[in-house]
Amino acid sequence: MSAPRTRRFPKNILATLTKSKILGIKAGTKPHRFIGIWHVVVEDRVFVRSWTLKPNGWYRTFLEEPCGKIQVGNRSLAIRSVQTKSERLKKGVDSAYAERYNTPGSVMFVRGFRQTKRRNTTTELVPFTKTRSRKKPA
Repeated sequence: MSAPRTRRFPKNILATLTKSKILGIKAGTKPHRFIGIWHVVVEDRVFVRSWTLKPNGWYRTFLEEPCGKIQVGNRSLAIRSVQTKSERLKKGVDSAYAERYNTPGSVMFVRGFRQTKRRNTTTELVPFTKTRSRKKPA
């Protein structure tokens, strides 16, 4: 079975993600509930950062098993996580968090997301679709 990866979400999904402030996410394939996390859209790409680095948290789960799901509106979409190394993108994510989560109660968390240990958790979420495997003729 092959598993092609599309790097971008369709425009209607991005529009919904851009409007919503909380993203439901499930990391890995083990059964558990969706949890709500902050996300940002930068260059039509979806990024998240982990506040805590718990051994059983979503970020560490993605390091071991990069597949999961997100909730967008009333839909559940399969995703893959991709660790972001680009300094340019990390700066864009810094700015996007500051612009998007700008209430007095959010400022502490936005500053915290700029700390190296959290900034290094910058993760891109990309769509993941499975296709049927093609058998080669004998």
